[in-house]
Amino acid sequence: MNQSADCLQQKLWSKEFMLVILANFLVFTSMYMLLPTLPLYAQFIGGSQSMAGLIVGIFTLAAVVFRPLFGNMLDQIGRKRVLLLGVGIFAVTTASYHATSLIIILLAVRLLQGVGWGATTTATGTIASDVIPPARRAEGMGYFGMASTVAMSIGPAWGLALTSHSSYSMLFTLATVLSLLCLGASWLINYEQKNPVSLPTDRKGVIIEKTAVVPSVVLLFVSLTYGGIVTFLPGYAAYRGITDIGLFFTTFAISLLVTRPFMGKAADRLGFSAILLPGMLLLGAALQVLVHATALPQFLVAAVLYGLGFGSVQPILNAITIALAPPQRRGAANATFMSAMDTGIGLGAIIWGMVAERLGFSYIYGYSTVLIAISLGCYLLLLHRKLSPKTPAE
Repeated sequence: MNQSADCLQQKLWSKEFMLVILANFLVFTSMYMLLPTLPLYAQFIGGSQSMAGLIVGIFTLAAVVFRPLFGNMLDQIGRKRVLLLGVGIFAVTTASYHATSLIIILLAVRLLQGVGWGATTTATGTIASDVIPPARRAEGMGYFGMASTVAMSIGPAWGLALTSHSSYSMLFTLATVLSLLCLGASWLINYEQKNPVSLPTDRKGVIIEKTAVVPSVVLLFVSLTYGGIVTFLPGYAAYRGITDIGLFFTTFAISLLVTRPFMGKAADRLGFSAILLPGMLLLGAALQVLVHATALPQFLVAAVLYGLGFGSVQPILNAITIALAPPQRRGAANATFMSAMDTGIGLGAIIWGMVAERLGFSYIYGYSTVLIAISLGCYLLLLHRKLSPKTPAE
């Protein structure tokens, strides 16, 4: 038994696992550099607030729509080919932002980049889940997920700093370099799935796992609020006369990094609800602070509260998703969960763009508080009673 455990310990940090973490970090950093800055760029070239929201929305919705196709392709033509295809599309479209002087061209490039994003993230997640030893899947996926969290801590702040102190051209150049480095890391991955599990014909290509629907709906409402933050917070801060708002995203990500390592263990000891319910309250409090924020310190307080809340709610919902799913459908359950987050961010960007244009920025965060209440209600009515206090996250 000890020899087996030692073997698993050695196998976790394989070359492929480290490379897929690196690839994930690079593509997420590139994406997070563009996420809060492209809405500003859209307005810079003459777009409206609602059009700025569409820039984010069309990207995430394209990823959601094309994920089932790429899920099929992963099994039919291989993991690495889909990964290289996705990163290649992402890199080419990132470089193409240099030629987007018209809104219609920007939207077309953003749509294609969403397709590349959907292929890339579906492939990296699948490769990671394949190469991680089953006995250490939760631990390994935790390390894998930390790459996107670290990217979240530096990407938005880096992107906003470049637009403030340099130029959009420099932003697009650096984002392209990161995506090309991701392509290089992906090329070095020497892996294909061994002995894949055959699914019934009527389940091939299906990424929606029914046991994951309820936790995914809860996440959807939370992600709608995140879409309003990542898309319109820079514009809201400028409206309030706040500079260096990139500190918000750095503070938010640091709060995530501080919170996530402890939440899983605490949930195993105390139960899912003991962590998730306070997290929901922290999210609501953060949004209310943003409604009334007029100075940078208030924005940073909101960042801490939102980071602590999101760092509690999102991984617990993910653990619930895995706990409820049949072992052979955990991949589909994770895909369902990921799609819910993308959909929430994308729809949020579109909806909040219209709200900002007609009512003003502060209404985004006021209405977002209502969505947190709806999310909390869905959890209490549809999930809370189904989970025993000690439901395992395995």
